[in-house]
Amino acid sequence: MQVAKNRVVLIDYHLTDPQGKVLDSSRGREPLAYLHGGGNIIPGLEEALTGRVKGEALTITVAPAKAYGEKDPSMIQAVSRDAFKGIDKIEAGMQFQTQGPGGQARVVTVTQVDANEVTVDANHPLAGVPLTFDVVIQDVRDASDEEIQHGHVHGAGGHHH
Repeated sequence: MQVAKNRVVLIDYHLTDPQGKVLDSSRGREPLAYLHGGGNIIPGLEEALTGRVKGEALTITVAPAKAYGEKDPSMIQAVSRDAFKGIDKIEAGMQFQTQGPGGQARVVTVTQVDANEVTVDANHPLAGVPLTFDVVIQDVRDASDEEIQHGHVHGAGGHHH
């Protein structure tokens, strides 16, 4: 059975950045189960898996535009330290949850701190980074009507209600 829209796909994967640093891996864990065509994984990886079959192995490098996007300079801003009242120590690398323009939760990462301002970056931490996946397709099956309706996999390796 081929990987296609509305099929559940189980993959073992190993994700690295351009320097070879391991960013994530399913090694030593259960395979990742996802609903193909449901927007559950990055678009570039989903495209590369389309049409593949159980047992296939591939290595793919996904460009930022098909992963977490390019880094958007407009999402980096300096804010007054007053916005961090009640937090005594602020350091580069710390992350905070804020509210985006539409009211949605957004995570920002502190990139610089000085006496009066804190520079934060609301880009995804992997924005602008080409990602290399080593993938083995462990299984492919038809999704249930409920999985299709909910937009994600249920049961082993998936979501439990």
